[in-house]
Amino acid sequence: MINIHKKTLQDLEFYTVLEQVGEHALTALGHEAILQTLPYKTEEEVLFALGLTNEYLASFDNENRIPNHHFEPLTKEIKLLKIENSFLEVHSLQKIASVSATSNTIILFLKKFEVYYPKLHTFAANIEVTKALIDAINAIIDRFGDIKNEASPLLLELRQGINKLKGTINQSFTTALNHYAGLEYLDDIRESVVDNKRVLAVKSMYRRKVKGAILGGSKTGSIVFIEPQTTLQYTRELSNLEYEEKEEITRILKELTNFIRPFALLLQQYQTFLVQMDVISAKAKYAQQLNAILPEVTEARELYLRDAYHPLLYLNNKKKGETTYPQTIVLAQDNRIIVISGPNAGGKSITLKTVGLLQLMLQSGLLIPVHERSKMCLFDRILSDIGDNQSIENHLSTYSYRLKQMNYFLKRCNANTLFLIDEFGTGSDPELGGALAETFLEVFYEREAFGIITTHYSNLKILANELPYMQNANMLFDEHSLQPMFKLALGQAGSSFTFEVAQKNGIPYSLINKAKKKIERGKVRFDRTIAKLQKERSKLEKTERSLKENERKKQDEADKLEGINARIQKKLEDYQELYDSNQRLIYLGQKVNDLSETYFENKRKRDLMNELFKLVQIENSKRKQKTKKQKQVEKIKAQQVKQEAEKTVEVIRKKKKAEKKKAASQPQKPKPKLKVGDRVRLEDGRAVGSIDKIEKNKAIVNYGLFTTNVALDQLELVEAIKK
Repeated sequence: MINIHKKTLQDLEFYTVLEQVGEHALTALGHEAILQTLPYKTEEEVLFALGLTNEYLASFDNENRIPNHHFEPLTKEIKLLKIENSFLEVHSLQKIASVSATSNTIILFLKKFEVYYPKLHTFAANIEVTKALIDAINAIIDRFGDIKNEASPLLLELRQGINKLKGTINQSFTTALNHYAGLEYLDDIRESVVDNKRVLAVKSMYRRKVKGAILGGSKTGSIVFIEPQTTLQYTRELSNLEYEEKEEITRILKELTNFIRPFALLLQQYQTFLVQMDVISAKAKYAQQLNAILPEVTEARELYLRDAYHPLLYLNNKKKGETTYPQTIVLAQDNRIIVISGPNAGGKSITLKTVGLLQLMLQSGLLIPVHERSKMCLFDRILSDIGDNQSIENHLSTYSYRLKQMNYFLKRCNANTLFLIDEFGTGSDPELGGALAETFLEVFYEREAFGIITTHYSNLKILANELPYMQNANMLFDEHSLQPMFKLALGQAGSSFTFEVAQKNGIPYSLINKAKKKIERGKVRFDRTIAKLQKERSKLEKTERSLKENERKKQDEADKLEGINARIQKKLEDYQELYDSNQRLIYLGQKVNDLSETYFENKRKRDLMNELFKLVQIENSKRKQKTKKQKQVEKIKAQQVKQEAEKTVEVIRKKKKAEKKKAASQPQKPKPKLKVGDRVRLEDGRAVGSIDKIEKNKAIVNYGLFTTNVALDQLELVEAIKK
C-alpha cells in the first residue's frame, strides 16, 4: 500500500505542479479534482492512470482525435432530482441532454477505436450508453430552448388559440387606431407599447372621448396611453389562455422530470466520467507542454533517470528563454544511496527535488520530462527533509525539528522507501551532528532503503566511499571561473570550494590564509585533494569529448577518401577500356591502309576481297569469344546483382513491416478539419478552389468557372479561412 506524507508533497512542491496542471482543465469540477489529486494507493492504479494519460497524449498526434468533453455541471440538477415533486427548468434539461450526448459520443468513440485507446475504452466500458434521455428531452424542447407545440395536444390547442386571439386583438386595435386617427385624437406617434400591450397615444385633451383603459402617460403629460375598449375583452381572454399555457408547460416539465428521475445515478456516472476525462486531458496537455513521456515502469528495484528536468524550473526558464540543465541519476540495488556534495548554488537541492518530484508525479498518473530510455520503479513511501523547517510556534530550532524528522524516518524507513534529505546533519556542532548523521545513514543503508542526500560533511563522503552500495556524487564546478556547471557527476565527492569562492568574492587573501591555519591540516588536505580530483575529472571528460570528436572526424575523412578512391578506380578502368578500343581501331585502320596500297599497285580485286574477308572473319571470331566471355561475366554479375537485390528487398520489406507496426502502434497525425471558405485542392490535382458548402462527408468546391461535389477525405487544405 503506497502511503506518502503530506509534508513530502509540500517539500517537493507537488501542489504547485497540480496548479499548473489545473490550468489546462476545461471545467471547474475538473480543476477542483486536479487540485485534490494525490499519489495512487496501489501499483495497479498507478499503471492504469499512467496508461490513460499516455493514450490521451497520443491522441494529439492522431487522426482519431478524442471528442471534446466540455460540459456544464449537473450537481444542482442531480440534487433536485432526489427531491419529490420537484421539476427541472428548461436550461437544466438542456444541460442533461448535452451531458448525456457528450458522454455517449466519447464512450462510443472509445469503443470504436479500442485498438488505439485500450485503457480509455476499459475506463469507459462499464458506463451505460442510452439515447432515452436525449430523445425524451428533444421531443419536448427545441434547439432554441423553447417548449415545442407538439409537447402535448392541449399545449398545441392553447397556442393555436393564443395566436388566433392575438390576431383578433391586432385587428381590433387597428380598427380603433384608424377610427381615432381620423378624428385627430391621436398624437403624431399614434401608438406605443405598455406592459407588452399595444396602446393608443391619445392627446391629453381628448382622453375622455376615447373609450378604454388608461395605462399611463408621457412625462410631459401631453399624451395619455389608452388601451381601446374593443381590445380589452380579448386581452383578458389572452391572459387566461397564457396562464393555462404556463400551467400546461409546468405539467409537461414535471412529467419529463419524473421520467428522468430514475436516471439520476446514471447522470452522476456521466458527470464523474466527464470530470475524469477532463483530469486526464489536463494531464496530457501538461505532458505535451513539458515534452514529457511515460518511462518504463519496472518491477525491479531500479531508478534510471536520463536527462531528467525539474518541471517547475523547466517551465519557468522556458518563459524567460533561459537554459535548463537536465540531470542523469541512477539508483539500483547495488547503488542504493547517493551522497551529493559540492559548493552551494551548484544545483544539489534542485537535483534532489527533481528526483522526488518526478517520482511523485509518476505515482500520481502524470507523465514526466525524461529521456525515453529512462526506467523507474514505484515506492511505498517517499520521505523528505528539505529546507530550514524552523518552527517558532512549537518552539523548535532547526536541529530539534530535524531530529524529530529523523526519528520519523527511523520508524518508517524500509526497503520500499525513497528518502530525500537536503543538507543532512546541519543545525548542530559539525563534528557531533556529523557523527549522528553518519549513524542515521548507516541505519538507512542497513534497511536497504533508496535515497539521495546532499551534504558538506566529510565523514558522510568518506562513508559513501567505504560502503559498497553507496555512492558519492558532486555537482561540477568550473575550476577557472568558479561558476557552477549544473551537471551531476556520479562516482566522486565534491569539494565545497569554500576558500576559492571566498577569494573570488573579494575576501582578502590574508584573511583566507588565516582561516586555513585555524582548521586542521588534514581537513584542508582532504578538501584540496577532492578539489584536485574534481579538476582532473573535468579535464579527463573534456579530453574524452575531444578524442571522440577527433575519432568521428577521422572516420568521416576515411569515408571520403574511400569514396574518392572508388571514383578514381572507376575512371582508370574506363580509360583502359577506351585505350584498348582506340588501339584496336588503329590496328584495323593500318591493316585496311596496307590492303589499299597493295590493291593500288596490283589491281587484284579477288586478292583484296579475300584479305578483307579474312580480316572480317578474324574480328568476328574475336567478337564471338568476347561475347561468350561477356555473357559469362554478365551472367555472374546478374546472379550477384540478383542476390544483392534480394537482400536489399528483404531489408526493405523488414523496414516496411517495422514501419507499419510503428505506424499501427503510434497514432497518425490528424488531418485538418475543413470549413466553409477554406481554399483546397484534390490530393492528386493542382487546381485550387474554395469550399462553398459542406454536407455530411462531401463538400461543394468552387473553382471560379465551375463547381464540383467532392468527398472531404479526397481534399487537402491549401489555406484556412482567416477569422
